[in-house]
Amino acid sequence: MRKNLNHTRLINIKYSLLLFFLFTSSFYSCSPSYKILLPEYQKKYSGIAETPDYSDFKYWAAHPWKKDPSDSVPKPMQKEQTDSVADVFFVHPTTLTSEETKNILWNAPINDAELNLKTDYTTILYQASVFNQHCRIFSPRYRQAHIYSFFTEDTSRARAALDIAYNDIKAAFEYYLQNYNHGRPIIIASHSQGTFHCIRLLKEYFENTPLQKQLVCAYLIGFSVPKTYSATIKPCPVDTATGCFVTWRTFKTGYIAPHVKNENNSSWVVNPLSWKMDSITISRKQNMGSIFFKFNKLTIHSNSAKIAHGVLWTNRPRFPFSFILLSRKKNYHPGDINLYYKNIRENVQQRLEQYTKGTLSK
Repeated sequence: MRKNLNHTRLINIKYSLLLFFLFTSSFYSCSPSYKILLPEYQKKYSGIAETPDYSDFKYWAAHPWKKDPSDSVPKPMQKEQTDSVADVFFVHPTTLTSEETKNILWNAPINDAELNLKTDYTTILYQASVFNQHCRIFSPRYRQAHIYSFFTEDTSRARAALDIAYNDIKAAFEYYLQNYNHGRPIIIASHSQGTFHCIRLLKEYFENTPLQKQLVCAYLIGFSVPKTYSATIKPCPVDTATGCFVTWRTFKTGYIAPHVKNENNSSWVVNPLSWKMDSITISRKQNMGSIFFKFNKLTIHSNSAKIAHGVLWTNRPRFPFSFILLSRKKNYHPGDINLYYKNIRENVQQRLEQYTKGTLSK
């Protein structure tokens, strides 16, 4: 984490991050049935080193050469043609959220079997999988900072915890570059704390470097990307643009969170239903499919999208009992990716096709 991160910035982002964990059950599976796999995970992660070694697949939540939840495809999409023309480096959001360990456990142990299981069957299954039609997925386990690192007044400890997390991600990315990339097109993708780190990763490794030519797109979701972010890596203006980034944070139409109000419209937003940056409301009819409780159920025309006040506004998502489950919810941060699952999946294909055309024409 950069030294100039201050307490004010932590306050500005804490609300959306906290609500992510309070409301996750509205967008992921209600019943943690994956816990039956805990004995298997305990056996797998028993005794492994506390510092990640990315030559070992155990330190990857998703990797092309092992079977993991990122390989899963929702049933309605299983007849799609697939290939692997590009790589996705996906950094997952915070799953270390225990109230009991706040201000005690600053970073997640890399060998925590229960936490790794939770990560794999929430964010890796429901988020990273969106990229698997045309991409190999690399998603490192990392010593993520505890969610309360974004709340504590002990900003020195918070910076240290976030630096540990970033340094793991950096080590994983360097290992990926040296051993797996071999000049292939790259997509950077992330959510929440993952995006916090990828904002830094993108500047350090892509901005004004030869690697920038390999960047198809960066999907920097669920975290504010300031308009002063980069002079050379810009937000994508249209659905086929490459070498750029897209970003959004999702709220109920009409709601302006306190931290968003304090930003004074200083964050980039790209609409995931139109892939443009205008303020036109895009009807839910343009939403090709969302994933909610059941991974194999695609909900079509669930919700709309409109850019306003530096965030993305949407109607209450439509799925069974959503009028009860989301009746008082205004921050849809847990669903930043799930709400637009099929549209993101289609967009990856569009950008890859355009990137390939551009490469062949040179």
